[in-house]
Amino acid sequence: MKKIRIGIIGIGNMGSSHAQNLIDNKVPGALLTAICDINPERIKWAKDTIGDNVLLFEDATSMLTSKVIDAVIIATPHYDHSPLAIECFENGLHVLTEKPAGAYTRQVREMNEAASRSDKIFGIMYNQRTNPLYEKLRDLVQNGELGEIRRTNWIITNWYRSQKYYNSSDWRATWSGEGGGVLLNQDPHQLDLWQWICGMPIRVRAFCSFGKYHEIEVEDDVTAYVEYENGATGVFVTTTGEAPGTNRFEITGDNGKIVIEDDKLTFWRNRVMNGKLKMESDSPFAKPECWQCNVPINGENLQHIGIMRNWIDVILNGGKLLAPGEEGINGLTLSNAMLLSSWTDNWVNLPINEDLFYEKLQEKISTSSFKKENVVSQTFELKNTYK
Repeated sequence: MKKIRIGIIGIGNMGSSHAQNLIDNKVPGALLTAICDINPERIKWAKDTIGDNVLLFEDATSMLTSKVIDAVIIATPHYDHSPLAIECFENGLHVLTEKPAGAYTRQVREMNEAASRSDKIFGIMYNQRTNPLYEKLRDLVQNGELGEIRRTNWIITNWYRSQKYYNSSDWRATWSGEGGGVLLNQDPHQLDLWQWICGMPIRVRAFCSFGKYHEIEVEDDVTAYVEYENGATGVFVTTTGEAPGTNRFEITGDNGKIVIEDDKLTFWRNRVMNGKLKMESDSPFAKPECWQCNVPINGENLQHIGIMRNWIDVILNGGKLLAPGEEGINGLTLSNAMLLSSWTDNWVNLPINEDLFYEKLQEKISTSSFKKENVVSQTFELKNTYK
């Protein structure tokens, strides 16, 4: 069987996890052949842990031009995802990037354009798309079981983080290092799933609090309201400052509602469609008969391994990606729109004004006077030390 030779850029927490999965042969058809990180300590870790069978590089360009790899997994801080992906495509390499796609959509659009100019397979690590609960929810919505969507509501507040978490790196929770807070670090999966299942809204109004619960300069509490083209509305609530938190996703349609909470999917299905009963009932207090349906959930939640297997399989055999890299711009558009709405104290129409967002982000970076204290490098970095 042909093997796709893999290089990993960034060998922090996520990069080392991906490396271990490849070494353990959990991704058929993939072979780890190279690792790159600019931090000498991480290179030493790779040498001591992985051994001499994998080539080690201290800069990305050297690895990308080495001719020892066919594809690259990018596991670096947010700002590096897009430029590194573009360099990969220019060197004829397939790409799987960690989330988010980038820090701002203008940058990600350039990455998508580079991908379209190449003939390489471009994926993004939206591993929550492998969760059978969300796959089933999307199937029910896409196939009309709920009827037309009327309301969506996601409360995702179980991201509690301590100050020590934010002090674990200079780049974390800063405009210059990360480009945002809870929306850019914790919520990319939920923002992706929200649009993957329900579609993109047409406008956003958000209220972000910056450093509300922590000594940081970026957002750690967000409440956003969105409107869809058909008149449906949605609410997204998130924070890293509440405990105990909640993770509840509810979608209401003409035929009932579906709720995912506590790793369970519950479908309350109306026997008669809301719109039909509303117009035809002779009772002023009529309610549709409602059935609580037991929806079968099949399949294994393979998470990161599932995305990697799908990516490699498409490279080798063709087919469709579960998480195409080009779709990374959608969830990022939502997070950029929420920040822009809060910064301008106004509604933001989609697609957003990319130049205005970039201008506002650069203002945040250039005028920042925030000084992070008591920074201690930790090995639990969710991204890595490439930047």
